[in-house]
Formats: sequence, structure tokens, C-alpha cells
Amino acid sequence: MAKNLLSPITLGTKTLPNRVVMAPLTRSRAGQPGDIPTALNLEYYVQRATAGLIVTEATQVSRQGQGYAWTPGIYTDAQEAGWKNVVEAVHAKGGHMALQLWHVGRISHSLLQEDGAAPVAPSALLAQNSQCFVVQPDGTPANVPCETPRALALEELPGIVAQYRQAAVRAKRAGFNFVEVHAANGYLLHQFLSTNSNQRTDAYGGSLENRARLTLEVLDAVIEEMGADRVGIRLSPHFAAHGIADAEAEASALYLANAFSLRGIAYLHIAEPDWAGGPELTDAFRAQLRSAFSGALIYCGGYTAAEADTLIEQGIADAIAFGRSFIANPDLVERFRAGADLNKPDRTTYYGGGAHGYTDYPTLQQRAA
Repeated sequence: MAKNLLSPITLGTKTLPNRVVMAPLTRSRAGQPGDIPTALNLEYYVQRATAGLIVTEATQVSRQGQGYAWTPGIYTDAQEAGWKNVVEAVHAKGGHMALQLWHVGRISHSLLQEDGAAPVAPSALLAQNSQCFVVQPDGTPANVPCETPRALALEELPGIVAQYRQAAVRAKRAGFNFVEVHAANGYLLHQFLSTNSNQRTDAYGGSLENRARLTLEVLDAVIEEMGADRVGIRLSPHFAAHGIADAEAEASALYLANAFSLRGIAYLHIAEPDWAGGPELTDAFRAQLRSAFSGALIYCGGYTAAEADTLIEQGIADAIAFGRSFIANPDLVERFRAGADLNKPDRTTYYGGGAHGYTDYPTLQQRAA
């Protein structure tokens, strides 16, 4: 039994029953039209309510922030109502939820944007070898290359911050325990942070402090609405997809970790460069992160229960997020407790579709019956 992993943890002022976090997982199954969470999404999250914390699939803060068809939003009344139903059902099962706030920036296409507009980014640079998921004019879905974005004007940036602020307002009304700002995986905030995707010459480009400015402005807006003890953020140092090649990845993460500490946020969620390539995080860097950040540290990197338990025992991590294993194992916590084998996820059903490969993975109890 993974005793450390299954012990309680306090995030902010909230005590969670275990340190097994459900990682944010894009599944492209929001209700249409309107990208609204449905009863099917509710069932999926309720099945996984024994996680210490569920971080929702990335949820766009605006239509402009969307890069994949059928992903949910948090910018309309209908979306907010859909999420409220999900949260209330998960809470009724004793679960806790964080809504991950997302703006994809340049990882998008005019087919996803209002009135066929170009995607936006810190600079008008194409994300090389990157795809987004669209519904084509003939109604068929397809992965297509991202389009060249236009650079956001300086006077537009307060509007970007306002999108996150309003999303936090809606998340709070919907009843989420936390919000998680998505500043990882090559999306908009990460595009501002990275040395190669941000070629601006104004107050949001150039120095590390300037490149970090928008992320911290977004974080401050979200804190004002939720309270620092109900806010987390996700970073992905050394992430090497979506055209990101950050020459100052570790310096940036440590600078931000210190800034996050000063603000007293609940947690820092580190997405390790496993599926996207990039160098592994070193022990020295992990130690620096631990000393830089005073809140809870969550790592996500394809760990087994035993590996996760060791990271917690060593004091490297406070909790561990699991992604693919949560796709296939709604009762993942119970399986860890029992030392049971895990179901294998079906990759062909990761994105899009209905209940198959989404809500029909058997629990231990169902298998025994």
C-alpha cells in the first residue's frame, strides 16, 4: 500500500483525503453547440471523485482561447451552469475539484475563432510541427496544422487578464474548490514565458521579468477573485512541443516559484517533460523548486504508485498527479490501496466520442461482480 500517497494533505485551507491528484485531461467531449459540460461529463468526474483533488480538463476562458473542437469553456452562462452541475455531483460524493483555466494562444486555427479571426500570441510566430483539432466546413473533424498567429497589441493584454478574471468569477460561482492557471505545455502564458516564442520589445518581452509579467498579472487577477488559498498554477519546465524552446526554462520556473510563494498560493503543479520530450528534471532543480516555493508541490510525470510514494517520502513532492492511469481506472485510489493491477487505457478513445473509452472502464468491484 502506498501509505504516503494515501495520507491526507492540506492545500491552502482545505484538507484533502489523499495525495492522488487527477491530472487535467483533454477528452473533447463537451456538449454541442456551445462547448457545455453535460451529464456524460458529470458521470465521468463523479466516477473519479475519490481522487484527493480532480483538476478538470483544460477549460478555455474565451472563444479566442480555444484550440481544439469540443473542449469545454467557462465564459458563458450555459457553460457555468454545466460545470456547476458537475461540481455539485462530485462534492456530493466527497470529492474536490480545481478548474484549469486555459488560453491556447497560437495553438489554434481560424476555424475555431470567432468570425474566422487569426489566433493570437505574444509574437506573430508559427508554432512549428503543431496541430489543433477542428471541425472542417463539411462537418468532419480533423487534426490540422496550427495557423500563423497575429501578435497581441499592448492595449489588448488587460483584456486577456480580464478573460481569466471573469473565468475565476464563474468558477467560484460554480462552486469549484480551486482554480488552476494553465501556464504550461506551450499555450498562451507559456508562449509569453518562453525565450523563442516571445520576441516582443515592450514591457512583456525581453527580460525574464518582462516575459513573466502576463502570467503574474493573470495570477493576481485570479487571486483577487478566489483568494490565494484557492489558487494553483501549472508550469512545464523543459517542455519541448508546440514549438517551445525556452533557453531559460529553469531560471523562469524558479523566478516564478518565488513570486508564487510571495503571493501565498495553494499549490504549484509541475508537468514533467515525459510525453512531449525534453530533458528530465534533475534532483538539483527539484531541490531548488522546493526551497523556492512554500506551498504544496504536485508533480505529474507518468509515475507508478510506488514511485509517487517515494517522491512524497523524500520530501520532493507533496502530491502526485496521474493522467492516463485515471483515464482507464475510475477507482484508481482504491486500486492503489489494494495494490491491484490497473486497466490499460485505449488511446483510440482519448479524444472525442461518447461513453465508450470514457465512462465504461470497469472498477475492481464491477470486475469482481
